[in-house]
Amino acid sequence: MTAPKPGQAVLVARGLTKVYRTGEVEVHALRSVDLDLYSGEFIVLLGPSGSGKSTLLNILGGLDVPTRGDITYRDHDLARADERELTRYRREHVGFVFQFYNLIPSLTARENVALVTEIAEQPMRPEEALQLVGLGQRMEHFPSQLSGGEQQRVAIARAVAKRPDLLLCDEPTGALDYVTGKLVLDTLLRVNVELGTTTVVITHNAAIAGMADRVIRIADGRIVRIESNPHKLKPEELSW
Repeated sequence: MTAPKPGQAVLVARGLTKVYRTGEVEVHALRSVDLDLYSGEFIVLLGPSGSGKSTLLNILGGLDVPTRGDITYRDHDLARADERELTRYRREHVGFVFQFYNLIPSLTARENVALVTEIAEQPMRPEEALQLVGLGQRMEHFPSQLSGGEQQRVAIARAVAKRPDLLLCDEPTGALDYVTGKLVLDTLLRVNVELGTTTVVITHNAAIAGMADRVIRIADGRIVRIESNPHKLKPEELSW
């Protein structure tokens, strides 16, 4: 499979609709969403709680499928894929970073990252991934010996160690203080720049939009506005 050219849409979604049913009650989490993601860009998906951000991220990452609509990642038809095909897509192409770190307490930072490299086709060495996120001196520490920001950076190292094409981050700074949050954002930007990983960060924090190539604003399950950033800010220049 040839690598996408810069600026080429690698993920295309059209008419994405997601309806959850509880008895006779229907909840529309997404309503006819159209979206293109391009190779190597840094996207911030911005919206309030309950707007559909996480539902959209789960569909982009192959954790869920739409009720209606089309979504393709290169040659993967994600809307019609079965669970085996979605598992392959996630394993080969997608890294996830969540608000909570989900590290295994009994394993060191290096061992937590190594869990992913054992199932990837062409992974980084765990040591290389931890160096990338600035934790080269902490790789033999256990999660309990690391700060919240350091644990989140281990989680980022674990996500990027398999060299994903797409890095999806759900409120990655939500559990962190102001200073630590900016260190984590700087780590995500470094991964985006150095590896060329298409990165999507979902957040309710409007200040983070300043560092994005594009800002996608979502409300009530719909994309209400897409903005390009002519002058991106560095994470240390953000304030909230």
